[in-house]
Amino acid sequence: MNKKEDVASLVREEVSLDEADRRLINGLQGGFPVCDRPFAEVAGRLDMTEEEVIERTSRLLDAGVLTRFGPLYHAEKLGGGLTLAAMKIPDAEFDAVVEAVNSFPEVAHNYARDHALNMWFVLATETPERISEVIGEIEAKTGYRVYNMPREAEFFVSLRFEA
Repeated sequence: MNKKEDVASLVREEVSLDEADRRLINGLQGGFPVCDRPFAEVAGRLDMTEEEVIERTSRLLDAGVLTRFGPLYHAEKLGGGLTLAAMKIPDAEFDAVVEAVNSFPEVAHNYARDHALNMWFVLATETPERISEVIGEIEAKTGYRVYNMPREAEFFVSLRFEA
C-alpha cells in the first residue's frame, strides 16, 4: 500500500463539509473542555446545539473525516513507558506480522514505511519496564527483531488543520 492509498483509506465515504462542519472541526482542535457537559460548552462557543455537536462529531468520525476523537495521555507522566519501535519485515509476511503486532494492547499507531525498517509503531505501557517485556513478546510471536528507539528529547509541535 502506498502513502496515497493510506490517506484514501482513512475516508470511508465521500463527505461534503458544510460551514458548520468546518467550524466544528476547527473548533475542536487544540482542546476539549473538561466539565459536566463538554459538548454543550463547545456548542455554545460554535453557535450550535449540544445535540448538533454530538451528531456532527459522530457523523464525521463514522465517515472517516475525523480519524480520532479522545484524550491524549502522556504515558510517562502517568508512570508508564512510551517508545517508538521499528521492524524489518519481508513484504510477503507484512500483513501477518501487522496483525500479530497489533494484537498487543500496548501497540498504537502502526505504520508501513518505505525504509529498510518498514514497520514503525508506538508502544505505550503501564510501566517503563513493560516496554522491554512487550518487545520480547512481539519478537517471540513474530520471529522478527524489534528495534527500540526511545525518545531522547521531546519537542512540542502545535499542529492544526484548518477545514
